[in-house]
Amino acid sequence: MTNVDRRLQVPGVSISTVLERVRGHQFHPLDDDRAFTLDRSLLKHGIADPYDDDWRVRLLAVRDLVRAGGSAGDKLEQGLMDDDEDVRQLCAMALGILGAKTAATKLEQVLHVDASALVRSQAATALGQMESQGSLALLRERLRGDPSRDVRHQCELAIDQIEKGLGATEALLATFQTLDETTFRSVQVGGPAPDFALHDTEDRVWRLSDLRGEQWLVLIWVFADWCPVCHREFGELLEMQADFEREAVRVFTLECHDRYRGRVMVGKELEPHYWFAKQSFKDTYTKRIWWPHLLDRAGAVGAVYGVDPMAFAVHAEYINRPSTVIIDPAGVVRFAYYGTFWGDRPTIEQTLEMIRSTSFEFEHPERRQVRG
Repeated sequence: MTNVDRRLQVPGVSISTVLERVRGHQFHPLDDDRAFTLDRSLLKHGIADPYDDDWRVRLLAVRDLVRAGGSAGDKLEQGLMDDDEDVRQLCAMALGILGAKTAATKLEQVLHVDASALVRSQAATALGQMESQGSLALLRERLRGDPSRDVRHQCELAIDQIEKGLGATEALLATFQTLDETTFRSVQVGGPAPDFALHDTEDRVWRLSDLRGEQWLVLIWVFADWCPVCHREFGELLEMQADFEREAVRVFTLECHDRYRGRVMVGKELEPHYWFAKQSFKDTYTKRIWWPHLLDRAGAVGAVYGVDPMAFAVHAEYINRPSTVIIDPAGVVRFAYYGTFWGDRPTIEQTLEMIRSTSFEFEHPERRQVRG
């Protein structure tokens, strides 16, 4: 019995139907490097329409693929060779979440020969998630030789994840399997903030309802460790700790990844080679981060809060919209901002100033605008 066979299976999930739904959806295009999403009308990085449903199609496709469990194995491996780039990427993602080690050989082939950096990145990620010891040699070779910087980065992380035995968690699988689309985008400014309970990178559980009535809360969804904008925001938070404490404001950053990747972001695992870094984030972050970094596995909370996990590709990985949510001490959402590209949201200083002034208005000067 394989790892996949031991996982929970949900009857009635048709893999063919799920993949056909993906093939039939008109996603926004990617750039020539397959590294960034381009708005189909603006041909600029990002997606201007905040109500676009690309993310929903992707997220529910992965949910349904992992719900199929063991019955999906062969069809998911076949999907790795599909003509459709989105099908290949989502099949690789599902196999990694399932820990389907029997698919390692096919994923290695994808990593070696697929023309899409996006798909190769996902294959490398999946090999790390399933702790494929036999794939280490290929991952090291692709770390040295892949033409895409983004693929090389995912290979570096996968090698460390395999060597440490820190693959995909049961919590990641369970969260994907239990995603409930009836709760998506249920947040309303002026309404109550939906409760949630999430682990931080040290496995402490934070429940939103436990914090109501005490302080203002700021929820900031970041992308990943490869994001220079996210690191700049972390730097601003480090510099402004006293300011937030003076104003009685609690800050939480959230990342739509599993435990290993979340710990990389806060400097508690490998420090990869960053092309944009002039200093060691590991040295800076490990002892100085004063706020909890929460693991929003599968983007489940982000989907409820309108953050659109898997909205668009950045550095050859599908991630959430950059989003900031402010909740007052009574538990009411006072501000919810959803960015249209990787740099579109208020700075940390602007976020604190909105709370100080109780004036919750912001629009980024380069915000993408829907044509027509």
